[in-house]
Amino acid sequence: MLGECLEDTRQLYNAALEERREAWRMGGHQTGFASQDAQLKEIRADDPERYGRWAFACERAAVRRLDRAFQGFFRRVKAGERPGYPRFKGRGWWDSIEWPLHGNGCKWNSVPHPTVTRVYLKGIGHVKVHRHRAVKGKIKTITVKREGRKWYIILSCDDVPAAPLPAAGGAVGVDMGIASFLTTSRGAHVPNPRHLAATADRLAAAQRTVPRKKRGSKRRKSAIAKVAALRGIVRRQRLDHAHNTALALVRNHNVIVHEDLRIANMTMRPKPRLDSNGGYEPNGAAAKAGLNKSIHDAGWGIFLRVLSAKAESAGRKVIAVNPRHTSQRCAQCGHTEAGNRVTRAEFRCLTCGHRAHADVNAARNILRAGLALQEAHQAT
Repeated sequence: MLGECLEDTRQLYNAALEERREAWRMGGHQTGFASQDAQLKEIRADDPERYGRWAFACERAAVRRLDRAFQGFFRRVKAGERPGYPRFKGRGWWDSIEWPLHGNGCKWNSVPHPTVTRVYLKGIGHVKVHRHRAVKGKIKTITVKREGRKWYIILSCDDVPAAPLPAAGGAVGVDMGIASFLTTSRGAHVPNPRHLAATADRLAAAQRTVPRKKRGSKRRKSAIAKVAALRGIVRRQRLDHAHNTALALVRNHNVIVHEDLRIANMTMRPKPRLDSNGGYEPNGAAAKAGLNKSIHDAGWGIFLRVLSAKAESAGRKVIAVNPRHTSQRCAQCGHTEAGNRVTRAEFRCLTCGHRAHADVNAARNILRAGLALQEAHQAT
């Protein structure tokens, strides 16, 4: 039943997208969310056995999801960015159903029981949930997500009570890296677990079996599910590492300063180089692809999001600073020069002769910049 609900909301999304495309092609105007939302009642009345069995709220959420995609498209067009026109969703690209208002077609803990938790979803019924921790605050939205062969429920809560921690040991600067996941200004190194690299052989073997299976067959679906399961393992390992690392920083420091990394820009492919004959010169794309893969495997983005959430709940302060020249500036005298970075791990100032681990030196520069930013903010 969850799979059928997922498929019907996907069909609504694609139908709404097709209507918007045709309206623009025929008349040069856009069909808005209000008109498409009004059509949902007619659709449900015309086909009550299919669309009328689900909650109106989850079907409306699918149409609103398309409207948000178009809002993002027009915003990027105005900003001169790469627009990314909304696409039709295949079965492999639509994996979640949202009920945006708790109590409207959905109810958490629908059958009160001391040990078993169930969630009620209209058209599906009371579904047993393996709850891994207590729910705090007031539930706002319920989202059901499919990952491979497993289903997960995501609760968005409001008025979640904060859990402030007692005062800890001052401020710390954090330098993100590949060789070490992060290095602090106090000289501590957190190793990079490289979860994807550890599973690469198994994942590659599983991916090679998919094209050998006939399209639409059970064996192909099973092979795809195996690939999804391996990727899910890597994703959960990466998330667990991010939680543990962020928790250690939050417990031991009042102020945490990190680089304001633009990960999307850092992982862009290099531009092609044209020679005088109209051909292409080597541009280091292969080496850049390996670096991009290592950056994604490290999971800097998810770590910074987890760190920000934990710090907010614990009453800590997180400061993001511009990373420019932090690896080339001497933390002792402030001299900035590319030649100061002797190797990946060695820093030697060409002016004062200060020697240090390159990542520790960068973390100290990051800490100094963050404290200066904090003082300037407090002064204003």
